[in-house]
Amino acid sequence: MAVIVWITEGTWRAAVAAARTHVPDGTDVVLLHVSEADVTEAAHGAFAHLLGRGRPERDPGTRMERAAAASAGELLAAAAGHLGRPCSRAARAGVPEREVVAAAEGADLLVVARDGDRTRLGPRSLAPATRFVVDHAPCPLLLVWPSPPPAASTLPPAPPEPGLIPEELGRADAAEPPSHRGNEEDGNEEDSNQEDNEKDPGR
Repeated sequence: MAVIVWITEGTWRAAVAAARTHVPDGTDVVLLHVSEADVTEAAHGAFAHLLGRGRPERDPGTRMERAAAASAGELLAAAAGHLGRPCSRAARAGVPEREVVAAAEGADLLVVARDGDRTRLGPRSLAPATRFVVDHAPCPLLLVWPSPPPAASTLPPAPPEPGLIPEELGRADAAEPPSHRGNEEDGNEEDSNQEDNEKDPGR
């Protein structure tokens, strides 16, 4: 059995705690961290555009890559210590949600922590990248709250029952029939003529 635990800066403790609680001892656990490559690629591109390809030691993108790798290593080390059992570590760079889905292929379980709105239940408790992973994970997924979950009272109001919503036909039936409207208009016209005759008896 192989379990992937997605390690992110804000929610790694909850994901690791869930793995420690729900994953049996002896399981192959992989702690996965993904650094976004967009920022470093933009830095590489800006440096090359301004100063060309010479003097790569001055490329800020390279320094950013090293800093990201060091930060990922420290985070993975902290997560491994929190797990308290043998595990392996994997550090990737790229689009985080796609890298996580790719890494989870063939796994028996993927552990993910919610990272959106923690004040109410619902889809907003997932940030877009995590939503993508939940929707596209190629294996079973354990989704956990990084803090005590909100109460059920935070659910939005239930929609009205379908039977209480008038359909087009129902609205047409509920409307006043055209024949009634016609009779009412005729009656109004007769009343108007009668008033005119009373005002002018010679007509």
